[in-house]
Amino acid sequence: MTNEELYEGIDDTKGITQKYLGLSLTKFLVLLLLVLASGIYIGILLYGTNSLEVLLGLEDYEGYLQNEIERLRTQNAELQKEYFELKEISAK
Repeated sequence: MTNEELYEGIDDTKGITQKYLGLSLTKFLVLLLLVLASGIYIGILLYGTNSLEVLLGLEDYEGYLQNEIERLRTQNAELQKEYFELKEISAK
């Protein structure tokens, strides 16, 4: 057997992914699947129900509720003062 006969038996055709990316088709598909899965996961973290936007909205709402508590406490103190003054007047 000569060298030419040996080379004729070798199939040197490459797939598209191996030709352009240097990866076999299975490695390319696994890598593509990993990239898509991580992209979806990060998208859910950023824009889903557990997102940063929801956290910031809840913090703003907490601040609003704290202000409302203080306003109601002040209003309650004023009303109690008025109530006790009226009760004292009626007791006389």
